[in-house]
Amino acid sequence: MRQIGVGLIGCGVWGEVHARTYAASPYVKLIGVCDRDIKRAQGFTEKYGAETSFAEWSDLLARPDIEGVSIATPDFAHSEIVLAAMEAGKKVLVEKPLATTVKECREIIKARDKHNALLMVDFHNRWNIPFVHIRNMVESGEIGDLIMINIRLNDTLYVPTKMLSWADKSSPAHFLGSHLIDLIRWLTGAEIQRVFSVSRSIVLKSIGIDTPDFFQTILELSNGGTAVIENCWILSESSPSIYELKGEFVGTKGCTYANISHNRVVEKFTSQGAQLPDVLGSPDLYGKPVGFCTASIEHFIDCIINDKTPLVTAEDGLKVAQVIQAMLESARSGKAVKL
Repeated sequence: MRQIGVGLIGCGVWGEVHARTYAASPYVKLIGVCDRDIKRAQGFTEKYGAETSFAEWSDLLARPDIEGVSIATPDFAHSEIVLAAMEAGKKVLVEKPLATTVKECREIIKARDKHNALLMVDFHNRWNIPFVHIRNMVESGEIGDLIMINIRLNDTLYVPTKMLSWADKSSPAHFLGSHLIDLIRWLTGAEIQRVFSVSRSIVLKSIGIDTPDFFQTILELSNGGTAVIENCWILSESSPSIYELKGEFVGTKGCTYANISHNRVVEKFTSQGAQLPDVLGSPDLYGKPVGFCTASIEHFIDCIINDKTPLVTAEDGLKVAQVIQAMLESARSGKAVKL
């Protein structure tokens, strides 16, 4: 395979997953990293062997030796950069959600078609082995059609209060719900037709962060099934894991369960407290990042080198945005929303 030049925009927690993956790939040369905090970008440059650092993403996009770009900026700061990257002729991997509004998603799809651009949304749970196994069970007919799903993806209070400086510009629906919406569509092969959601703003609002604490949502699917999803980011910081991802999947021929976050493959008890270390997302294996979070980025690399269509497209991002918009509308109105 040939080696490609890539750039990274956004040097936060998830930007580091991209940087680690690119730095470890023999098929990639990490040309530049960009962050509004230039010192943070310079730290990434030194740590991951990039050629240079940028404070302005427009300067990174101007580099002709950068073929692919990862956009790992905050949720609300995707659209403008994605559009500019495609205008500059770059192949683009953007973190979920594709954008925070349906209008922005449609504009992005229009621009992608205009520029015939390669664009992938990083819904990395499609590479999460337990969920891949469940999808294989559905496709083989072993479990039948999924007709009842209960799944939750929650974060501890650490995330909106300490990890993210921009939580008030996002919501649990965007930050967490986007994962589950895409996962449900992918696992079932069905579309979401009706949405009823309830949300509350108590805990975070009381400490000056103007964003909802949680969403609890019922989704009705085109295959006749239903899904109940839970997204909050106010779990206790004493939790042994920063996030919680668990699901129950009932099919017409059987059922299965997934415990991604608290599976207790490894348990740690130290002076720092109880911990359940990450063994699925992006753990280190002899100096190389592995896991489903890395696998999705490696898929993007493969798509560039071998001119493949990504397994996750902008249309998937649009579908997710439409459901999130319905969740927000339902929570405001107290009524179910049809799509």
